[in-house]
Amino acid sequence: MKKNLLAYLAGVIFGVGLVLSGMTDTDKVLGFLDFFGAWDPSLALVMVGAIGVHFVLLRLILRRPAPLFDSRFHVPRRRDVDARLVGGAAIFGVGWGLAGFCPGPGIVSLGTGTVAALVFVAAMLAGIGVHEQLATARLRFGARGDGATSELGP
Repeated sequence: MKKNLLAYLAGVIFGVGLVLSGMTDTDKVLGFLDFFGAWDPSLALVMVGAIGVHFVLLRLILRRPAPLFDSRFHVPRRRDVDARLVGGAAIFGVGWGLAGFCPGPGIVSLGTGTVAALVFVAAMLAGIGVHEQLATARLRFGARGDGATSELGP
């Protein structure tokens, strides 16, 4: 129960931060992405601030023997760049540029009840569903997803 409450509070704080920083304002986001027009660099300051806080706190947190509610830290170890990463980043960027939302701000914006937020989140969930179906099919036919194949073939 305590773990869920803390996760909820962290989500609320994150959502409030997104709203206060302007990350849920699609006009502001699209202005930030418009490098060759009326570029609005203010969201870059939000991102630099978030990266700075993360940089410092991650190093402090990882000094602990374990997280508060788990037996070990789950830090990604992969550092390679493959076609799936590049393709996923490209799809994410196109969606962000077209809609002015990325997942976090899109979900927070559901609270406004705007059609744009509803359509974005519905499309995001559909994309997640398509990905899950493709991943299931890949596993069914033997591809492991890491560039290798199983003994059953590609």
